[in-house]
Amino acid sequence: MQTIVIKCGGSILAELSDSFFNSIKELKESGFRVVVVHGGGPEIGQSLASLNIESEFVNGLRKTTKEVLDVVEMVLSGTVNKKVVVDLEKAGIPSVGLSGCDAKLITAKPVNFEQLGYVGEIEQVNVSFLEFLLSQNYVPVVSPIGIDEDFTKYNINADTAAASVAIALKAEHLLFVTDVDGIKKDGEVLPSLSADSVLSLIDEGTIYGGMIPKVKAALSALNDGGLNEITIINGKSSLLSVDGSLKGTKIVKELEVV
Repeated sequence: MQTIVIKCGGSILAELSDSFFNSIKELKESGFRVVVVHGGGPEIGQSLASLNIESEFVNGLRKTTKEVLDVVEMVLSGTVNKKVVVDLEKAGIPSVGLSGCDAKLITAKPVNFEQLGYVGEIEQVNVSFLEFLLSQNYVPVVSPIGIDEDFTKYNINADTAAASVAIALKAEHLLFVTDVDGIKKDGEVLPSLSADSVLSLIDEGTIYGGMIPKVKAALSALNDGGLNEITIINGKSSLLSVDGSLKGTKIVKELEVV
C-alpha cells in the first residue's frame, strides 16, 4: 500500500477546493495511505499583528520568542489544524488532528537559539504512531510543532516537516500543494523535471519568487532523504487527472532515458 504525504502551505489553505478534498478521498479509495502536513504563515502573521506582537524573519525563518511561539502553536495546532480536519471530514475522510507534541510525533532541537529562538530542526519522527493511525484508516493532519526531551516546544518549517515525515514513512509521493498548476515554461506546465533541470530553470529565471523555496525544499528532500519523486501541484482543483494520475510537475533526481 503506497503512502502519500501532502504538504499544504498557509497561502493555499483558504483556497483549497472541494475537488481537492474529494480527490484525497479518491486516493484513499484507491488504496493509498495519506498524511497531511500544513503550515499557516499568513494566519500567524495576522494573529501576531492583532495582538501587537512583533516578529521578524532571519534567513527565511520566523524568529520565535516564547510569546511568538504561543501564538504560532495556537494558530497552527488550533485554528488551522482543525479547519483542515473538518474539511476532510466533510468530504467523508476520517481524520485526526495532531501537533508534533502528540505522542512525541516530532522531536526537535533548536536550529540556532541565539539567532532564531524557538525554531527547531527535526531529530526524529514517531513512525509507529503514524503507522498505527494509518492502519486504522485515519488521515493524520500534522501541525509542525516539535518537542525536545525536556518538553520544550519548537516552531518547525512546514516544508521541512513534510519532507521528514515522508522520508520516515518511506512514502512514494510527497506533494507540495500550491496555488499554481506546477512549474511552467512558456505558459505550459512541465510534467516532469530532473533536479539538474530545476536548478537551470532557477538560474534562467523561469522559476522565481515564492516557487524557489518550494522547489529547493523538494530538491533537499530528494537529495538527503532518498525520496524518489516530489510533485508541485495546485490545491484549487482536483489533484487527479481524468486518467487518475497526479497533476502538476513531478521532480525526480534524474529523468529516465526512453
